[in-house]
Amino acid sequence: MPPERPRRLVIHLIRPSKYDDDGYVIRYWRGVLPSNTLACLYGLTEDVRARGALGTGLAWAIELIDESVQRVDVRRIVRESRRGGTRAIVCLVGVQSNQFPRAADLALAFRAGGVDVLIGGFHVSGSLAMLPEIPPEIRALMDAGVSIVAGEVEGRWEGILRDVLAGTRQPLYNFLAEPPDLRDAPMPQITRRYLRRFVAPNFTTIDCGRGCPFSCSFCTVINVQGRVMRVRGVECILATIRENYQRHRISAYFFTDDNFCRHKHWEAILDGLIRMREEDGIHISFMVQVDTQSYKLPNFVRKAKAAGCAQVFIGMESLNPRNLTAAGKRQNRVEEFRALVETYRHAGINAHVAYIIGFPFDTAASVRRDIERLMTEMGPEQASFFMLTPLPGSRDHLVLTQGGVVLDQDLNRYDSFHATTAHPLMSREEWTAAYDEAWRRFYGPENMRTILQRVDPDNYWAVFANFIWSKNSTAVEGGHPMIEGFIRLKSRDERRPAYPLETRWQYLRRRLRDTGRYVRLWPRLALEMEEVWLQTRPRGALEQRVVEELRRIPAGVNGWRRLRVSEIRQAYGRASAALARNAPRLHPLPRLGVPPRLLLWVKRWNPCSQSLTWSRRSIRQFWTRSAIQVRRGHLHDLDVGGLLFHGVQEAALFMTFAFLFFSRLLLRLFARSVA
Repeated sequence: MPPERPRRLVIHLIRPSKYDDDGYVIRYWRGVLPSNTLACLYGLTEDVRARGALGTGLAWAIELIDESVQRVDVRRIVRESRRGGTRAIVCLVGVQSNQFPRAADLALAFRAGGVDVLIGGFHVSGSLAMLPEIPPEIRALMDAGVSIVAGEVEGRWEGILRDVLAGTRQPLYNFLAEPPDLRDAPMPQITRRYLRRFVAPNFTTIDCGRGCPFSCSFCTVINVQGRVMRVRGVECILATIRENYQRHRISAYFFTDDNFCRHKHWEAILDGLIRMREEDGIHISFMVQVDTQSYKLPNFVRKAKAAGCAQVFIGMESLNPRNLTAAGKRQNRVEEFRALVETYRHAGINAHVAYIIGFPFDTAASVRRDIERLMTEMGPEQASFFMLTPLPGSRDHLVLTQGGVVLDQDLNRYDSFHATTAHPLMSREEWTAAYDEAWRRFYGPENMRTILQRVDPDNYWAVFANFIWSKNSTAVEGGHPMIEGFIRLKSRDERRPAYPLETRWQYLRRRLRDTGRYVRLWPRLALEMEEVWLQTRPRGALEQRVVEELRRIPAGVNGWRRLRVSEIRQAYGRASAALARNAPRLHPLPRLGVPPRLLLWVKRWNPCSQSLTWSRRSIRQFWTRSAIQVRRGHLHDLDVGGLLFHGVQEAALFMTFAFLFFSRLLLRLFARSVA
């Protein structure tokens, strides 16, 4: 007698995280980048459910779990799967090589509880696409009853779910040979509940197309998704963006195409977004990935800006032509990089470049020189650094494997932030040190000041926020901005099986050290960014007029701190008087009944005003002198009045800085989500 057909289908779409170097699952209170793979699988699943393709009368439950911001409760899922009339399935989606160890541990835990498990993503797809045999780590999962899904599942998802429902799930689904047509495929969907787990709940992702026409040796995309660009229908993309804006208040996107400018309908997409702005008042902002030749495409940069493009992510990769040739990156020409960045900057679009360290011709000294050139000659607004990694699915990995080169056996390290093979010209320690130094130098105070002083004023706070994100990830969290979030969460029992489970006392000590790190480093980061803001922020009319008055004093503007107090007061007085005469015309506050002269007087005599505070240097020096006096026991030498003044000034400066940051950037970011 055939088994009774399930009355309820429960689908858990889980994007696994990875383990840190101490064996703990990386998870955060708030994430930064939502998963497009989760959105795609959710859209496909909702389409099957809405069409009733698996029969009428079937109850559905679809759960999204992104382990980077959510805990995977294995016991709960196993317990719920045993309810009468229920068929449950766990889908581990978008699994990259560095996530595979964690995904495998989850898969085995679910299988031990009797739950059906599927696993897909770039690791299994890339391995099956390039290697002659199924790797042992994938074969082990198949032997445990886990189904492997290689390739894209548009047009096939309904069939897989039907197999699960009927109890005829196959050990391997391999769709690599026939990439699906995306023109009419269901669009990615997401839930508000999921997006609320991220810093910007009005931000999500969409893939407008897949594939890339180039042949970079380190890339897995071209061997999994192909070198022929397959694209979604323009109207489907625009309709989804419109619906998300009106229904879900989503106004910011990352178009995850590996190369958006090679989408054959990029111009129609941008024209549609422009029409939305002009005719419907639907203003979205977005970032895209493009190649180094994108700036030459007629109308691309201009229309991207008009459509709302705020940032482009460019695979610059290296400034050494020999490295680019070795990687098959023939489309990258070092002599054109400066024009590339400047073209986007002049259009008001921030350039975010990807830079890989560890190509065959890199040395510690050459990397240092090239990073200096990147900062001074190319001048992108943002950079992300990676260590060259032979990812399974890439040509690099295939060549090294066939050549018998020793590779790191721990896939958890294949995250582009660890050395996984020997380098011909650097030791692993030198290679890692060059990588770490690149982050420190690019996001050092001097380079951040340089970038902010030349950035488009409309993009000032967006670039500033990116700096905070990158600095928090690298300096505080100790990781890469691409996978980090804000406020690390750890569970004592979520540790890699190879590591011992810590006692509660050991775990408490670890968490106290983590908290101490935050307490020590967050204030340091905040004050460093406050200093950068003081030296780069746009100046108001009064400040500019005061500087003009100071330039007339023989000491010159560079020596104004050494001027007499009376001279500074006179400069303030002349500037205030000049502005007061024009205040009714220049300042809107008189309409509220506030006398402009009173406002200027308060600004002039307020000891906490940041108007002429161009740096925290004098404040920092005062605190240093005071600390030395306290350590030496010279309490009688303390400047009590100075302590009060500098304490109030310190607080006022930081409150002004924090208020401007949140009001100018975050409130605008959340405007649609709270409307």
